[in-house]
Amino acid sequence: MKKALNLAAFLLPLAMVAAAQTIPAGAKITIRTGSALSSATARTGQAFEGTLARDLVAGGKTIAKAGAPVKGKVTLAKSSGRLHAPGQLSLRLSSVENLPVSTTAYHAKGKSHTRSNAEKIGGGAAAGALIGGLAGGGKGAGIGLLAGGAAGTGVAAYTGKQEAVVPAEAAITFTATGTGTATAGTRTRK
Repeated sequence: MKKALNLAAFLLPLAMVAAAQTIPAGAKITIRTGSALSSATARTGQAFEGTLARDLVAGGKTIAKAGAPVKGKVTLAKSSGRLHAPGQLSLRLSSVENLPVSTTAYHAKGKSHTRSNAEKIGGGAAAGALIGGLAGGGKGAGIGLLAGGAAGTGVAAYTGKQEAVVPAEAAITFTATGTGTATAGTRTRK
């Protein structure tokens, strides 16, 4: 009996290692996000979920099928400023079908403020100069230019947030950077 227990104690770890699944470094993992993420509302450390967009295959073996659940974390969430600094989001995967994984980051950035702001401020200044020039000549044009520029700046500030957004069901590809391992005993399916 003691020999049988010793043999079982020796074989069990070997069987667990043989049954372990790994996601090797360099594997491409394409997912679909479960819900939208925005730099306006997301927080660093926040979890997100999704599904595999296609089978995860490494070394000729299918590690996980399309539709398998994935989990990740927001590693950077920076909301947009009013007149500068567009919003930023960075995401990383933490597991694929309950297999831990380390991946490269996916980074999203909101649109640049520069062109939009210049159009709003410049357009306001031009309109102000035109109206002021018609109403009061050269002096009125100068006053209108300043007033219109200020109004354009106000419009740019009011409408100027440029958040980074990852829509629901967006396809994102990550690259595994480290090997994640889970034994068959800790891996569960829903």
